[in-house]
Amino acid sequence: MLTSIRGLAATTMIAATVLFGSPALAQDGAGASPLTVTGSVALVSDYRFRGVSLSGGDPAVQGGVTITHDSGFYGGTWASSIDDGGTDFYGDAEVDLFGGWSGNVAEGIGLDVGMLYYAYPTNAKGVDAEYFEPYATLSGDLGPVQAKLGVNYAWNQDSLGGNDSLYIHTELNSGIPTTPLTLSAHLGYTDGALAAPLLAGTGDDTGLDWSLGATATVLGPLTLGVSYVGSEGPSIDGLTDDAVVFSLGASF
Repeated sequence: MLTSIRGLAATTMIAATVLFGSPALAQDGAGASPLTVTGSVALVSDYRFRGVSLSGGDPAVQGGVTITHDSGFYGGTWASSIDDGGTDFYGDAEVDLFGGWSGNVAEGIGLDVGMLYYAYPTNAKGVDAEYFEPYATLSGDLGPVQAKLGVNYAWNQDSLGGNDSLYIHTELNSGIPTTPLTLSAHLGYTDGALAAPLLAGTGDDTGLDWSLGATATVLGPLTLGVSYVGSEGPSIDGLTDDAVVFSLGASF
């Protein structure tokens, strides 16, 4: 079974693009619009989600757009090419829709809550591969380090084999002063249908995944990234083996 996530980083994401806001839908003579549009495109050497490759260990093209209101509410979409091993259960594309709210709930403490919908529009006709996953993430600064702690939960759904999946994760990011470099670390724990050991063919539906990486702004909105990604369980080439993932991204 394969699955994925929004690029709220994705996670998890190894896309390593840096997003910045730009005014959208401005009104002549009426000031700036309350809406902001951000987006990104990226080429990654391997699409890894919670330690598992969703592109068969091959490169993937990714991109997304988010619209944010001044109130903190937002919505958007993110997509990636994938490789489901020729089963046609997921097809060759993933399109995620998401919406939620983010803002400060206390001094120095941010909250991001929302819902993810994972869709696979090119899968075999009649296959129920789509599923929903709510999420909540707390964020704050620990000195020069930006820290996040989050939880995602997908309830029992047909595409998950009638099982659920709990994901608890933490991320640390820190820019190196006077350089274009940002260092990052990620640790996640899965309990349920999306655990890497279970997807690798064992009966164990729990497991850790991790990554260490760095990104660098090289020219305007362009970023280069590299991450080492791993997970617990059997090491299957192009699925759950440890990998070094490279990325080239652009933002708008």
